[in-house]
Amino acid sequence: MSARFRRRNPRQRRRIQRDDLRKGIYILPNLFTSAGLFAGFYSIVSTLNGDFERAAWAVVVSGICDAADGRIARLTATTSKFGVEYDSLSDLLAFGLAPALLLYEWALRPYGKWGWSVAFLFVVCGALRLARYNVQIDTVEAMSFKGLPIPAAAGMVVSTVLIFHKFDKPGPTENPVILAVVFLLAVLMVSNVKYSSFKELNLRRRKPFPVLLGIIVMLILIVNEPQIVLFTIGVLYVSHGPVLSLILWRRERAAASAPSVSDVAETRANNPSVEKSKEKEESR
Repeated sequence: MSARFRRRNPRQRRRIQRDDLRKGIYILPNLFTSAGLFAGFYSIVSTLNGDFERAAWAVVVSGICDAADGRIARLTATTSKFGVEYDSLSDLLAFGLAPALLLYEWALRPYGKWGWSVAFLFVVCGALRLARYNVQIDTVEAMSFKGLPIPAAAGMVVSTVLIFHKFDKPGPTENPVILAVVFLLAVLMVSNVKYSSFKELNLRRRKPFPVLLGIIVMLILIVNEPQIVLFTIGVLYVSHGPVLSLILWRRERAAASAPSVSDVAETRANNPSVEKSKEKEESR
């Protein structure tokens, strides 16, 4: 949003937004957003029909569409305020409501009130995460996300369902670990933990040869063992945020406890005898 637009009063802003809508909307990126919304709704239908594996794969399709619509909008210079709002609403259904309902029917129903309460917590934290992102979109760092992105949280949920189906556990399950994992995912979405956005990756530029080889190997693994690959990627991405935050916190703590250059210089100036004794010891 430009500074000139921010300086306008609310009535002028609404008039400008109405004029933009009268000009029309961009079709191509919003088609991908609609496809992701459709896949999310289909996931809900599949969950209600008891087909949990199909419901999980539908959320994966939503994730692919969500990654494509933003990239297409940026490449074709068709970004708009309408597209941002529409994408957020689609994300809430596809990555908030659909995975939460899948979780409840698949693993949380046996826990009664605790089950649907944790499922609701997942939805509301996802909504808060989206709202915070939309408000801070012009101020946050471009190369990182504050809090776990809701598509990543949904991906962790559906990859868990798929890995259970991979090892012949297709029906509903009862596992308290899943209850704790869902609670953790909800908390991470509204936390201040930073996650990489990978926006600095530009495949249009020249890359070293091993990068191409690694991408080919990854595609082969996805084709042959998609459930294992998706689950592994989900675990690595969800865990890398807290791990990096812990490493940065320890570095900052070590830097704060270490004496600064000015402190050392001041100590030497106030105690010249100590400095001379150190020089004598070094000469010996």
